[in-house]
Order: sequence, then C-alpha cells, then structure tokens
Amino acid sequence: MDFCHGGELVARALKAQGIDTLYTLCGGHVAPIYDGCLNHNIHIIDFRHEQAAAHAADAHARLTRNVGVAVVTAGPGVTDAVTGVANAYQARSPMLLIGGAAPLATKGMGALQEMPQTEMFKTFTKASFTIERTEDIPTRLREAFATALSGRPGPVFIEMPFDVLFNAVEAVPVDGRVTVEPVQPDVSAMSQIFDILRNARKPVLIAGTQVYWDEGHTALRELTEQTNIPVFTNGAGRGTLPMDHPNCFKAVRSAATRDADAIVLIGTPLDFRLKYGRDDWNPNARLIQIENDEAELNHNRQADVALTANARLVLEALSEGLQGIRYNDWRDELRAKEDNKNAQLEAWKELDSQPVNHFRFAAEIDRFIDEDTIVIGDGGDIVSACAKVLTITQPGQWLDPGPLGCLGVGVPFAIAAKTLFPRKRVLIINGDGSFGFNGFEFDTALRFGLPVVSIVGNDAGWGQIRTPQKNMLGADRAVATSLAPTRYDQVVVALGGGGEQVENPAQIVPALERAFASGKPACINVPLDEEGMTKTGASTPYVV
Repeated sequence: MDFCHGGELVARALKAQGIDTLYTLCGGHVAPIYDGCLNHNIHIIDFRHEQAAAHAADAHARLTRNVGVAVVTAGPGVTDAVTGVANAYQARSPMLLIGGAAPLATKGMGALQEMPQTEMFKTFTKASFTIERTEDIPTRLREAFATALSGRPGPVFIEMPFDVLFNAVEAVPVDGRVTVEPVQPDVSAMSQIFDILRNARKPVLIAGTQVYWDEGHTALRELTEQTNIPVFTNGAGRGTLPMDHPNCFKAVRSAATRDADAIVLIGTPLDFRLKYGRDDWNPNARLIQIENDEAELNHNRQADVALTANARLVLEALSEGLQGIRYNDWRDELRAKEDNKNAQLEAWKELDSQPVNHFRFAAEIDRFIDEDTIVIGDGGDIVSACAKVLTITQPGQWLDPGPLGCLGVGVPFAIAAKTLFPRKRVLIINGDGSFGFNGFEFDTALRFGLPVVSIVGNDAGWGQIRTPQKNMLGADRAVATSLAPTRYDQVVVALGGGGEQVENPAQIVPALERAFASGKPACINVPLDEEGMTKTGASTPYVV
C-alpha cells in the first residue's frame, strides 16, 4: 500500500500541472512540501524575502501562461507575500500562494504564527481557503489551478496547516493538467461588430493583456496587415504586435482616441491608463469591448457591443468578417502624427549631457536589446522614459509590475525569467528607488547561478514624485523624495557579482556587453540628471 505525507501530494499535483519550479522562503510549517518536490525533480528557488518569492511566481505565470507557485511559512511569511499576490491580482496573473498554518488540532489556541490568513486574502484573490484533510490536497489544488486560469486569470491563496502537510495517508490519484477551453465569441455580437467596423472610417484597436494570454499575437498581426487598422498595445499586450510594425503606434494614443469613430478594446480595462474612457476620448465613438472578465464590461463607459470571449478567436473572426475593408487614409494620418512626435523624441535620445538624460539612457538600452532579450521594467520615471523608446518585438519580451504600480519586481521577475529561459539575456531596468526594495535578491541570483543584469538609472531620488512635488510646492518643500547617490553596482559586487559605474552615455552599451559576457549577475549604475525629465518636458504626472 502506498502511503505518503501531504507534502508529497502537493508535489504530485504540481508536477501533474506541468509546474517544475517553486519559489519560496523556508519555514518549518511547509517543510514537507520541499521533501515532496525533491522526489519529483521540482526546482526549489529560495529567496531572501517572501515578497520576492511571490513576485517570482507572478512572473513565472506570465512567462509560461500556466500557474506560478510560491510557498511561504505561516504568519509573517504569509503577510510578507501579500504585496506580491495583490500585484498579481491587478496584473491578471494566475499564481498560487501556498501558506503554512498552525495545526488544526490547536486552531484558535494561540499557536506560533497563528492568524486569520484566508480572510485577509479574500478581497484580492479569486479564491482563498484552507485544506483541512490531507487526502483532499490533489482535488483542492486542481480546483485552485482551474480557478486561477479560467476567465480573468488571477491568484489563489491556499492555507495548509502543519498537521495536514505532515499527516501520512494512503495515496490518492492525481489527475492530469488543468486546461481552459477558449470561450467562443457570440455570433450576434460579432455581427454587430462587423457592422460598426465596416461603417467606420477611423477605428482604433487597443490590444491588452488578454491578447497575450490568449496567444492572439499572430491573429492580431494578420488582422492589422489585412485592414491597416491602427493598433496600440497596453499592459502585457506590448510585443503582441512588434513596435516597429508600421501599424503599431504608441506616441499618439490620445490623438487617436480623440478622433476615432470606433474603438476596439481587447482585454484592456478602462482604468487610469486609458483615462477611464473619458478624457481625450471622442464621446461619440462607438465602443467595442472584448474581455475575459464580465465584470470589466461597461465599466466606466457603456460599450456599444460588449462580449466575453477568447481574444484570439475574436481577432480571427474579425479578419474573416472584414475582408476587403482597409483604413489606409486613417492609418497614414496617424503615422504622420506619430512621426512628428518621434522627431521630438529622437532629439531627446541624442542628448549627450552628463549626468545622463533619461531618454538617452533609454536609447542606449534600445541599441543593445534584441528579440532574445527579456526586459523587465522596475521603476517610475526611468520606466516611463524607456517605455517610450524601447522597441519590443516579441510577446512576453517586456515585463513590468502592471496596474498596481508595485516597485521591487525587477530582480524577482528576472530570476524567474532566467530560470525558465536560460539561453535568453534577462535585463532589468531599475530606478534607484526600486532597486532598494529587492536588490538584495542578487544574493539569490548568485546562489543559483542566474546571470541577470540590472542597469540602474540613478537620479538619487523618487523622481516621479519629487518632480511634481517641486513643480507644485517648490524645491524647499520637496520632502521625503530624495535618496543618496548610492553606488548600487558596488552592492552587487559585495555580494559576489559584477558591477561598474558608467557616466558617459556612449559607454552604456559596452558596459552592458561586458556585464552579460561576465557570465554572472551584475549591476551597472548610471548617474542620471535629476532634472532630465523636466528639461525634455516629459515629466510623468503622478496619476491618482
């Protein structure tokens, strides 16, 4: 008879789901899970902070389009992971956080690190529950995978008490991988969409995170090349249409939504990033909204057609239904405006000043990256500048926190990316503020031999807050937004990695080449002009 403990059943369920890496920070409450993982060749990467482990699981989910898993101990281990789970919820990442817990036998008696964990997570997960019987572990984990992956993807929290994990029971069968069937678009809704777009003269398509999750990039490209409909990408949709494609735009979205007579949103919520569908939006434009989450439909603005469906299937249907329709004049009009905007940007990218300007910094990075480079944005102004400049050409090539705006994702995301894609270069673009959150996870990268590289744009402050603070209140009242001009490269050197400071913008690319050639984790520290964003007139307002 086959007997096994709860940790073994956890490992068997993870393996059945195709999960080969687990992110964690150790604790006695969850030790049996590690033991089970060793039996099934599941890679265990242990971090220095639970928040980083949760961020890594988020990145793992995004990069594999499967569930990413973090395991943390009870109490403070669980509370430390809260931010990572909240970020995954806002970013629509199907991660699973397994939290240890005090034994059921002493529940409510004041055991070590006992607290009401499942209640805490219910507002920002798709599900949060406790497994109370060891033999239920495979079934409940399978439910968690299905919940995380279906509809709008998102995180699930599972509490596993100490005794449930340690108990030995007769082994129960573990079913195969959970997959989610794509939701077919409603025929009548598609017919309405065809009518709107056939009569439109100035339509715009905004491709968001769902286009990436539904692997709709090929269908998106075929649609825009067939019709010349202008495309803007948003969230994880960046790269689903290469940014150097003639029909991909990024600098004139406000002008496009102001003049458009039809706007197609695919997996793009009408949140602050799209100005809630109000400011700079033509109030008379027909709105078509495709979502995997019914709750997002008609949110902040009533859609003319709203449906829940798979993004790839919708894009394929649009190609079929819009044959012979082309928006050449409108595309050319927007291209002229985009080129005019880019001319201004090109001047900023050539600035040769020292300290380095944010846009010149971004331009040098753009010269370095290629389609085999995964780029992770972790910061405020520096990421805003780089987002305007970098040419992202592949789905999943760009990772950033998402709409929660959570700093500190950089090194954890990079560790997950390099673990999954060891042959790719993984580059973190850090602000100096963001580096301070999880920069110590370079210790983790070094322990596991993961040669990721961070380039820090260092303007010695929280620039995205400091600049508007100074503009509104005056420099003498700009408080709590200044940092020291720390040599972050030397922090990584002290941990055992590589590092150097670069002050001449022309030396940024050679420094990146040296860092990646070193074969070990490294950091390049680049002092930036504190007034760089203001001088170019490109300061990013703090959005509320």
